[in-house]
Amino acid sequence: MMRVIASRLLAAALTIPTVALAHDYRLEDVRIAHPFAVPAPPSVPHAAAYLDIQVEGDDPAVLVGASSPASGSVEMHDMAMDDGVMQMRRVERIEVAAGTTQTMRPGGGHHLMLLELVAPLSEGDRFPLTLEFAERGEITVEVWVQGAEDGGEAADAHHSH
Repeated sequence: MMRVIASRLLAAALTIPTVALAHDYRLEDVRIAHPFAVPAPPSVPHAAAYLDIQVEGDDPAVLVGASSPASGSVEMHDMAMDDGVMQMRRVERIEVAAGTTQTMRPGGGHHLMLLELVAPLSEGDRFPLTLEFAERGEITVEVWVQGAEDGGEAADAHHSH
């Protein structure tokens, strides 16, 4: 009987969605929610990382840089449609207005490009990423490598608290 109960509890625990794994960080009045990157195989020298930046105070937050020991450099990019073609361009800053959230997700919009990866990114890996904000300084967060759908769902669930 105990084995049946234990196996049912284990089965229930294994069906808990990954959204329970969301994580966040604070830098003054800025909240960084669920930083994640998508896997990158050995043949691909770059990857994209995503996170949400929420400004809870009265002043905007301006992300002006990022770095990680997982890659040679990190650039801020924006993807947008231009004459029906998806274009990716580097941006020097990402400004988040007071009282709003900048949501980064695979498939378009802002993201962080990890260039010259030191090693392939496999699902389940984790690595540090340092974000630099004008007026607020730096914060280092832990980026989880997850499939695009799992990472996006986990980040979305983080806002339902």
